[in-house]
Amino acid sequence: MDLSSLRPAKGAVKNKKRVGRGQGSGNGTTAGKGNKGQQARSGYKRPKIEGGQIPVYRRLPKFGFTPLDSNPVNTVNLSQLDKWIQEGLIENEISILDLKSLLHASNADYFKILGNGELSTAVTITAHAFSKSAEEKITAAGGKVIKAFRTLEEASKIRDISFEEALLKPKAPLVKRVKKTPKP
Repeated sequence: MDLSSLRPAKGAVKNKKRVGRGQGSGNGTTAGKGNKGQQARSGYKRPKIEGGQIPVYRRLPKFGFTPLDSNPVNTVNLSQLDKWIQEGLIENEISILDLKSLLHASNADYFKILGNGELSTAVTITAHAFSKSAEEKITAAGGKVIKAFRTLEEASKIRDISFEEALLKPKAPLVKRVKKTPKP
């Protein structure tokens, strides 16, 4: 026995299937692709089929949605405000600019004061919203509550009045325009 006598096992090597070589070949006419249709054409690929595996569109989580008109709101408790007053970071008056710098917020954020904790001194606070308990505790301590209507970004775009007045000026209500139909 030598290298020249070695042969592959019987049935291991088969001739290539030559499709479309006439009726006598057994694979003529439709070349094993059935009759017409998308699958008989070249370049056909079944879309998004992953065998028995769960497909990607079913594996990915489907959680809620993000509303386009949501406003980012930063909340501050009275206990936090009192701590800042004790540390000397803020004085008798707290503006939206102070809240922005202390909370590292953006100019497009709104600020809400919550009633968790107590205030030891009388403070004038300007914010976009106040909880009922926070408002009561601030006035009980001798302070004052001022409600702002615009963010810092919105107020900076108003040129007719000062920046502080622009923060406190209410926004005009949106009016829907109705198309008038021409009279016949």
